[in-house]
Amino acid sequence: MNIARVCVLVLVGSLFVANALAQEKKIQRSELPPAVEKAVAAQSHGATIRGFSQEREKGQTYYEAEMTVNGKSKDVLMDASGAIVEVEEQVEMDTLPAAIREVLQAKAGQGKILKVESVTKHDKLVAYEAKVTTGGKKSEIQVGPDGKTLDREE
Repeated sequence: MNIARVCVLVLVGSLFVANALAQEKKIQRSELPPAVEKAVAAQSHGATIRGFSQEREKGQTYYEAEMTVNGKSKDVLMDASGAIVEVEEQVEMDTLPAAIREVLQAKAGQGKILKVESVTKHDKLVAYEAKVTTGGKKSEIQVGPDGKTLDREE
């Protein structure tokens, strides 16, 4: 009986993973809709493009351009019309407001902050995300521009 339950749990877990992977797929630049291609051209001026992906979220299709600008990562998420929905841009720790730095360092505890990104949605700064490693385990801390911890921590 226990083996049957384990098998069912493994099968269900596999289906969830497969579904999550199906939600985001790598694509070629030639597969971008014309409006998205135009937005990418404008956003990537002076950047090195690392790749593209197509994502489905809540029934909507989005396109993400991953790039490097002046040695820092920048990911731009657009809808099918080319409108920019979200920008995640790497920032240096020493350029953050002191309050944000303090909160991130406190939340990281004994962990090491690997990278910090600003998250802008519809031209408004909404969060800072810190990628952290603690004892070989990676996690993410997200705080608002006011320094308050946001619900999403992975």
